[in-house]
Amino acid sequence: MFKLAIRTALVACLLPPLAAAAQDARANEPGQFDFYVLSLSWSPSFCAAAAERNAGRSAGPQCGARPYSFVVHGLWPQYDKGFPEYCQVPSPRLYRGIVSSMLDLMPAPHLIFNEWDKHGTCSGLAPLAYFDTVRKARAAVNIPLEYSDLKAPLSVTPGAVEDAFIKANPGLSSGAMAIGCDKKRLTEVRLCLAKDLQFHDCAEIAKRSCRRDQLLMPPVRGG
Repeated sequence: MFKLAIRTALVACLLPPLAAAAQDARANEPGQFDFYVLSLSWSPSFCAAAAERNAGRSAGPQCGARPYSFVVHGLWPQYDKGFPEYCQVPSPRLYRGIVSSMLDLMPAPHLIFNEWDKHGTCSGLAPLAYFDTVRKARAAVNIPLEYSDLKAPLSVTPGAVEDAFIKANPGLSSGAMAIGCDKKRLTEVRLCLAKDLQFHDCAEIAKRSCRRDQLLMPPVRGG
């Protein structure tokens, strides 16, 4: 009995991350999901953290001269509990023209390829249709004016960022979003959207919102 328990525990430890991530009987079936999460990354925080890790070296085109603010990290199909990922392996081919067309929103080719492989393949959409949906989702969200062209470091609370997004986006509530952070910076804002791209309550996402008292928003490049 003891040996059986050990073998059972070892099998559980060796299960792929997909099993833990999915948590749904639909288990990574393309197109079978409940809602999207649109993740908007605060690019200056990404670049500041990358510079710290890489001793000041550039982290690629996203951290060049262009003053990026919020950029699209991804549009992620979600279950009410858990999420699908890597739903088609190998994934359908992603043409370079699609990648080039998305660089204004997602300013790193490797990010676009990775997001397609991990999340886009779970949408049930062809590549062109999926990235068209990404663009429509981003267009459905208004960035608060105070964050659109930040010229100096700004100290904020997670609640203040939530309030600013709610004020700028009629129909959005704190139950449909989450604030991401690291030890000191605001890193991203996650917004839940129904398949028709209307704001959608998402308790599992919202409860993981950052709980730190104070966060730093570094300014955009050139600020």
